Amino acid sequence: MSYVAAVPTSLSDRLAASESPADAALDIFLEWVDDTGIVPYPAQEEAVLELFEGHHVLLKTPTGSGKSLVATALHLRAMSLGKRSVYTAPIKALVSEKFRALCDLFGADDVGLMTGDGSVNRDAPILCCTAEILAKIALRHGEETPYDAVIMDEFHYYGDRDRGMAWQLPLLTMPHAQFLLLSATLGDTTAIEADLVERTGHEVAAIDRAERPVPLTFEYSEIPADQALNQLVRHGKGPVYAVHFTQRAASELAQALTSTTFSTDEEKARLKEAVKGFRFDSPFGNTLRKYVLHGVGLHHA
Repeated sequence: MSYVAAVPTSLSDRLAASESPADAALDIFLEWVDDTGIVPYPAQEEAVLELFEGHHVLLKTPTGSGKSLVATALHLRAMSLGKRSVYTAPIKALVSEKFRALCDLFGADDVGLMTGDGSVNRDAPILCCTAEILAKIALRHGEETPYDAVIMDEFHYYGDRDRGMAWQLPLLTMPHAQFLLLSATLGDTTAIEADLVERTGHEVAAIDRAERPVPLTFEYSEIPADQALNQLVRHGKGPVYAVHFTQRAASELAQALTSTTFSTDEEKARLKEAVKGFRFDSPFGNTLRKYVLHGVGLHHA
């Protein structure tokens, strides 16, 4: 389920058109959801209502169950109250992706970006940044940190030995903020919930009751990965997403897959037409173009 859809006006415009944005924000959000044709899951509805009650939300639902839609609701609520919100994630590519999506939803004037590569519109009402950047801001400004709503994606990094501090610091130093904590792979969060209530004085709703929209199956295989992927595609189980721990391993598999035919001549022609005019001018561009035209994508996050 995607939360990005063509709408008559941006969400910011819809708020601006209201005589009382704070009172109308929930109705505006629900009307927008209806316009997009999305039918929310019960877990999404529960999370959104909890956020509009001013509660923190720990959303522990499976991948693909629409956590981004809930995040959009919190951005909208904060904006309706004249407050700023921030979205964080561990990977610059994901932060940039959310930045583009939120620009589509709220308009480019109201969304900013800050990563280690640079910043765009950093004083906007909505900011997308890596977790470490928010942690540094929070450590410097504490209760004066200028964000009243915080969305932390991939919140399971909280327990990461090397990077977990970036997810912990905002919780410790921003008692004025409302938190939406997102992860599909969280265990027992009782201690985190209790500490958040104590520090902020606001309730925490932990929501984990949701069916996986895309069921998962698994099996073990001893054959090479390229052969295993080929079998999956030939048995109608494509498209397939293969995850690696290094960029080199991903590139090696992509190269191996070029010796296997995944696409028909008609599909290859459509791929060629789809990328017409795109400039593959990075050092890796020519190699990536070869993979894409063969039906193999490569994402170095």
